[in-house]
Amino acid sequence: MATPAFAATMMLLLLWWPAHNILLASFAWRTGRSRRSVASRGEGLEFWIVIPALNEERVVGNTVRNALSLGTERNPVRVLVIDDGSDDGTPEVLREVRDPRLHVLRRDLPHARQGKGEALNAGYRYIHRLCEAEGSVLKTIVGIIDGDGRGSPGMLREVADVFGDRGVGAVQCRVRIHNRRSVLALLQDLEFGAVADASQSLRDLAGSVGMGGNGQFSRLGVLRRFDPAPWSDCLVEDLELGLRLHVAGIRMRYVKSAWVTQQGLVDLRRLLRQRTRWAQGNLQCARHLRKLLASRHVGSIGLLDFLAYLVTPWLTVPLSLVVSLLFVGTLVASWSGVTLGGLIAPPSALPGAALIGVVVLLVPGLVWAVVHRLRLGEEPLRRCLLAGLLYPAFLVLGVIATWRALFRVLARRNSWTKTERLSEDEVVPAGVA
Repeated sequence: MATPAFAATMMLLLLWWPAHNILLASFAWRTGRSRRSVASRGEGLEFWIVIPALNEERVVGNTVRNALSLGTERNPVRVLVIDDGSDDGTPEVLREVRDPRLHVLRRDLPHARQGKGEALNAGYRYIHRLCEAEGSVLKTIVGIIDGDGRGSPGMLREVADVFGDRGVGAVQCRVRIHNRRSVLALLQDLEFGAVADASQSLRDLAGSVGMGGNGQFSRLGVLRRFDPAPWSDCLVEDLELGLRLHVAGIRMRYVKSAWVTQQGLVDLRRLLRQRTRWAQGNLQCARHLRKLLASRHVGSIGLLDFLAYLVTPWLTVPLSLVVSLLFVGTLVASWSGVTLGGLIAPPSALPGAALIGVVVLLVPGLVWAVVHRLRLGEEPLRRCLLAGLLYPAFLVLGVIATWRALFRVLARRNSWTKTERLSEDEVVPAGVA
């Protein structure tokens, strides 16, 4: 028969999931530290926005025009598109954008298509050479916006104000989804605009901000410390760069008042493929655990956060096995009456246990649905609640992706097919909060 201690442990594990999400959701209301005292130091900073492009003819024209529009007299911008061996109409689309601030770096095979990290390294070396010749390395900020990205109005002003603190070496902006007509895309916006935003707000306080592939900004002088290749061949080269910066003692900040929107995937097969790549990259990043543990620059709270999101992907597979076995055991107990020595609730208790399980499962998604509605206010409450109810299934997709990623790691498979973009008939506005 199960002991009271065992029952208490199972109850704590059951309640941990909703409690964790409710606590995390409270950070969605955090606005960050005041920057007024150092904002004026952001004047005169110059920006390069780097857009890695491989077969981006459907979106890159709008992305380039948006990036060029972000510059101001206070913070001028130049845009570098890295055409990484495109064989569609990307070069023609870029030639139609006639602006002296636009630079195009064409890479051809066999040097092209070696991964996003290698393309970004080529872009870094291009910018570094120009800025060294100009003597502008120390006042240059390098930002990354994906081929489908759109920066928010006033974005560079917000980012420059944070860099007004000379102790800040990198900044990550908020990420949103701009094509939210489908529920699947709305789920991704729930993930980025609510869950990830609250997580990054907490990490901004704990000193463990993570870098994303879209909307990341770094001082050129900081990137030069990793010359000639700041980015690696990791499948999540953005996250890994952030870990390397933390190990090196580079201070990073998160800014929710400036954001980048991107396309959400509206096809389950493509979304699963994307998440498998991300999961495999997260598994690869566990190799930095030893350096993080040894770094004198990483605080205790930040280290706990790093441990949580670097170790969790490796625990997903065994934990999902345990949950599956408990589920099967529950079905067996309901049919046979055998409770496995009290490990499984007796048939008479199963209806109540099932009700509690469903409530615990649904509460986190509904919490994030309310956060999305109250904090962003762009979607009707009924759509937010629908996305919240489907959120557990969205998480199951992530578990499946992690299983696939683990098999790819064991098979030493690292090659990937780029996710195809959706067509855009008109310029997508960036004005989503």
